[in-house]
Amino acid sequence: MGLVGQVFPVVHECGMSKRRSSQFFVSDRRSFIRSRPDLKNRSHLAREIVETVALTLLIFFVIRFAIQNYQVQGSSMEPGLTTDQYVLINKLAYLFHAPQRGDVIVFHWPVDTSKDFIKRIIGVPGDVITYDSNSVRVNGVPLNEPYVTTESSSTASMYKVKPNEYFVMGDNRQFSDDSRDWGPVPADYIVGKAVIVYWPLTSWKLINTYPSVYAQIKVSQ
Repeated sequence: MGLVGQVFPVVHECGMSKRRSSQFFVSDRRSFIRSRPDLKNRSHLAREIVETVALTLLIFFVIRFAIQNYQVQGSSMEPGLTTDQYVLINKLAYLFHAPQRGDVIVFHWPVDTSKDFIKRIIGVPGDVITYDSNSVRVNGVPLNEPYVTTESSSTASMYKVKPNEYFVMGDNRQFSDDSRDWGPVPADYIVGKAVIVYWPLTSWKLINTYPSVYAQIKVSQ
C-alpha cells in the first residue's frame, strides 16, 4: 500500500503535464492561426505602398517628359506675353504633326543653343516670306495680325523657308530679335509649343494661335 501510495502522485503529476502540454499546444496553434491574417494584411499594405510609389514616379517622369514650364524674359512677345510670366510648354505637341503657322514655340536659339527663345511661327517649310516695316506676306498673302501693335523697323526682304526649318517672329516686331536677324529655326531645335500662361494667376490664359490669320495662305509651289 505504501508503494501504491507513492505511485499515484507521480501518475497524477504526469497527467497534469500531459494536459498542460496539450493545452499549450492548442493555445499556441490558435495564436499561429490568428497571426496569418495579420501577415496577409501587412503584405497587402506593403504591396499597395510599392504600387503607389511606382505609379507616382511614373506619372512624374511622364509629366516631366511631356510638359515643361518656361519663364518669359524680355518684351519681344508683348502684348500677348510679358516678362516674368510663366507658360507651360507641350513637348509632345509635334509628335504626330508638324508645327503650324501661328504657333507660339520655345526653341534653342540657333546662335547659342544654351539659350531658349519664345516666338511665333510665321513661315513653315516651302513658304516664301516677304516683309518690310509695315507688313508681312506669306506666299503673297498679307497677314492681318491683331497681336502686333507696333510697326517694325525692318528693311524690305524676302526669304524662302527650306525643309525642316521655320521662320519665326516676335509679336513686338520693333523690339524682337528673330528670324529676320539670325535666320530660321531648325526643326530639331524646337522644344515644344507654348499652350498656357499659368502665372501669375491673374494672367492665366490659353495662348492664342490665331488660325484665322493664316487660313487663306496656300502652300507655295
